Amino acid sequence: MPQLTGRDEAMLEWLAVVRVAGVQAIQYALAGFGGGSDPVSLRRAQQWIVRTLQTGLIGRAAPTFHFESIVWLTRDAFGQRPPNLFRGTARHEVAVASASARYVAQGYSSARDRRPNGLLDHQADGVARKGDTLELIEVEMTQKARGRYRVICDSHAFRMDHEGVTRVAYLCTPAASRSVAREADRFLHPLHRSRLITLHAFDVHGRVVGDLEPLWQHSPGPGGGQVELVGLECPSTQQGVRQ
Repeated sequence: MPQLTGRDEAMLEWLAVVRVAGVQAIQYALAGFGGGSDPVSLRRAQQWIVRTLQTGLIGRAAPTFHFESIVWLTRDAFGQRPPNLFRGTARHEVAVASASARYVAQGYSSARDRRPNGLLDHQADGVARKGDTLELIEVEMTQKARGRYRVICDSHAFRMDHEGVTRVAYLCTPAASRSVAREADRFLHPLHRSRLITLHAFDVHGRVVGDLEPLWQHSPGPGGGQVELVGLECPSTQQGVRQ
């Protein structure tokens, strides 16, 4: 059985966080845990997958609904049964892993968000931390019911004020990006709205099609305010923003 390296162990710990990941996410995560920012080659990622499969710690499948192979931790590694790749949330989970891996490649640590404290609280899709910077990661593939956005925006604002959240990054499909931006304009105070950004990152299949580079170029420091992001939907200056 192949011997695990420190990077292998970091990869397995990351897979325990995201649960499932596509090959492209593996390319970015391998780069990040190896000290780089550019994704490793597809060949190197596939070699890592094949070698780790031999340990029995990961499983792999190529579901017809997805454009790339998907890997996950086995019961031996994780202590839980393998994911159901045919659940309605599977595509979203793979997209969350894609976002997480790109943060890892930029030197962030990636973790699950804490569970909501009540009906008026909200659990983000992930948390990324780098030094004193703490970001909530949201992956939005479809539009939510409008009534949900007020609760979510109130939760984000509270956490910016009381839990040290620096920024909330929504990585979305085009339609979801417009919906999130519109509702954030309605429900967030301008000081909070300036720290919630939306980016067209995914297509409807969960494939990364947008450029995430502006996220790393314009990341605010702790308590940072307005940031101008090329290619991102920024706070509206129109009337109707909640004061």
